[in-house]
Amino acid sequence: MIQWPKTNDAIGTANRGNPCESGLCTLCRADCKGKCETWLSSLKGRKLLYPRDFGAITAGSANTSHVGVSYNSLRINGYVYGANGVPQGLSTSEDDCVFPNVNTELEFGTEIKTKARVPIMTGALGSTFIAAKYWESFAIGAALVGYPIVVGENVVGVDKESEIKNGKISKAPELDRRIDTFLRYYDGYGAIIVQMNVEDTRNGVAEYIIDKYGDKVIIELKWGQGAKVIGGEIQVTSLEYALFLKQRGYVVDPDPTLPEVQDAFKNRSIKSFARHSRLGYTSLSSRDEVKKSFMDSVAYLRKIGYKRISLKTGSYGMETLAMSIKYASEAKLELLTIDGSGGGTGMSPWNMMESWGVPSLHLHAKAYEYAKLLADTGEKVVDLAFAGGLAKEDQIFKSLALGAPFTKLVCMGRSLMIPAYLGANIEGVLNPEVKNNVHGNWDKLPVAVEECGIKEDEIFAGYYDVQKKVGKDEMKNIPFGAIASWTLADKLTAGLQQLMAGARKFSLNQITRKEIFSANRETERETGIPFISDVDDALAKEIINGSDSKAKVPVSSN
Repeated sequence: MIQWPKTNDAIGTANRGNPCESGLCTLCRADCKGKCETWLSSLKGRKLLYPRDFGAITAGSANTSHVGVSYNSLRINGYVYGANGVPQGLSTSEDDCVFPNVNTELEFGTEIKTKARVPIMTGALGSTFIAAKYWESFAIGAALVGYPIVVGENVVGVDKESEIKNGKISKAPELDRRIDTFLRYYDGYGAIIVQMNVEDTRNGVAEYIIDKYGDKVIIELKWGQGAKVIGGEIQVTSLEYALFLKQRGYVVDPDPTLPEVQDAFKNRSIKSFARHSRLGYTSLSSRDEVKKSFMDSVAYLRKIGYKRISLKTGSYGMETLAMSIKYASEAKLELLTIDGSGGGTGMSPWNMMESWGVPSLHLHAKAYEYAKLLADTGEKVVDLAFAGGLAKEDQIFKSLALGAPFTKLVCMGRSLMIPAYLGANIEGVLNPEVKNNVHGNWDKLPVAVEECGIKEDEIFAGYYDVQKKVGKDEMKNIPFGAIASWTLADKLTAGLQQLMAGARKFSLNQITRKEIFSANRETERETGIPFISDVDDALAKEIINGSDSKAKVPVSSN
C-alpha cells in the first residue's frame, strides 16, 4: 500500500491520522482541531496554494517519485505558447491571459442545462446524523458558491417526524428543510439533487418532491457507491429508534424485535444497532431485465413531471460500468456520477471499503474508454461526474482531463464536509449561546485557528467576499460553516485556474486528455495516457531535425 506523508512543511499542514491520497485522514472527525490541507484551506483560502513564510524560505517539490496506479501517478502538462478558450470579451494578449480570467463555469444536462460556477459537486449527504447536523453549512455554502449538492438516500425514512400514509410519504420535514435551505440562497447556479434507493422509491419520495417542488429538484436513481457494495447504513444507539426503523421496513442488525437482543441491549452487552438499506435489482437475473426496469423507472419519473434525472453508480466491474453509461445515455439523463473505490463513507463496513471494487483511476479511465466507444457510434453520451477520494485542485484538473470531453464535474465527498465542521466549531466558541444549535465541539479556539485571528472576519479569508454577495445585514444568517465552504471553494477555484492557465486552457471545455501524462508505464497501460517523455517526442525530434511544421498553437489543441 502506498503511504502518503502526514505533514507538508512547505504549506504548514499536518494530518491528525493516517492520510489518504486526497490529503484527508482515513478517519475525518467533526471535532478535529487541524490541520490537514483541506481543513486549513477552509480558513486561509488561496493562501494555501503557496509555501509559507515567504521572504525567509525557498521551497522544493517532494513529489518526484510516482509509484503504482493512482491520480498521483498522473502529471499535468503545460505549454510555452498559445491560449485556448479565452473568455468572450478578452483578447489573447498577455494582459488578458492571466489566471484570474480563466473561466471555471460549466453546464451539464441533455434537454435542460444546469449551470455551475465551479466544476465540483458534493457527494450524497444522506441519513447519517453528521449530514443532518451540518446541513445548513453544506447547503448554504453550495448555494452561495454555485455548485450542486446531493441529498442522499433514506432521509425521509429515518425521520421520526415524517408521516407515511397508505405506504406513501405525506409529510417529510427533514427533507423539506434540506431542500428549502439550499433554495433560500440559490441564484441560478448549482442544483439540489435528491437521491433515491429501494426504500425511498417504495415510500413515494419522488412523488412527494415533484408535487411540492416541481422541477426545482433533480431526482437521482442510485445503483451504488465506491465505499461499499451493499446498501446504505447508519448506527443508532436507541432501542426505541431501532424498533422504529425496523417498523419503517429497514434491515436492522441485530434484530431489535428479538427478546434476547433486547436483553443484551438492556444489559449493555449490545450498545448499538446498524440500519441497512436493501440491495436493488435482486429479483432480476439478466442485463435485459435490469435495462427494462431502469428504463421503466426513468419513464415513470418523466411521466410524473421530472425534467432532470441523474444516476449514481459505484465501483462495480466493467459490465456494470458499461451498462450505466449506455443506459443513462439512451435514457437522456442529465448526469451520471461514477464513484470509484477510495472514496469516503459515513458508516460503510471498514474491510469492505478497503477491499471491494475498482479503484478510482482504473474505473475512471475505463469510463472514458467506454464513453468514447459510444460517442464514436454517433450516440450522445451522458455527462459524467467522477468521484472517489478526490479533494484537491490538481485532482479536479486531472479528473476533468482524464474523462474529457465527457466529464463535467468532480464529485467530492468528505472534503466538502470539512469546512462545515470547522466553521461550526469556531462559531460555537465565538458565540457560545448557539454552540449546541450549530453542533460546535470546541470550548476554545485551537492554536491553528488563532494564528488566523480571533474574530470571524479575521479567521476566514472569504468572509468579506461572502458579505459582498449577501449583504452586511444578511451575514448574521450565514453559518460560519458556509463561510468556510466559500473559502475552501475559492482556494480550489484559484488553484484550478492556475493549472488551467499553465496548460493554456482558459475555459473548462478546452481541457483535453493531452493536458496530462502518465508518470510510470503501468499508469500508461491502465489509462491510455502516454508516458511523460513519449508525449510530443516525435514533434520534438522534428524540431531538432529542422523539419517541424511550425504549428501556431500547441499540439494538444489540435
